Amino acid sequence: MSEKFSGDNNYPNDERQAVALSYDGKRAPTVTAEGSGDLAEQIIAIAREHGVPLFENPQLLGLLQQVGLGEEIPETLYLCIAQVIAFAYRIQGKFPADWRAKNEEDLPPDRHSAAALLLPQQRE
Repeated sequence: MSEKFSGDNNYPNDERQAVALSYDGKRAPTVTAEGSGDLAEQIIAIAREHGVPLFENPQLLGLLQQVGLGEEIPETLYLCIAQVIAFAYRIQGKFPADWRAKNEEDLPPDRHSAAALLLPQQRE
């Protein structure tokens, strides 16, 4: 399954910004879309349409905007993006097949639900 990531931010001209990543679990996440204004709105709308949670982090957005379209994220962002992916999995009840909860209350009601993620959403 491919994970999707996007972000938007307030810039001086209040133009919405977005970056989308694709992650297949085998290689580093790849920048699959980047844009501002109407294009950013489309990226975010597609994410919402598919139930992709949004995550807001202007600093991460800025770093991701420096990665070229179709390029893998740099190694310096691996830990940060891994933490975002892990958080997205956790809030949507998605866990590795061999994962075991320490306590029963750590298990969400449906631990096999589909998950994807978007970075971040502009406050309206």
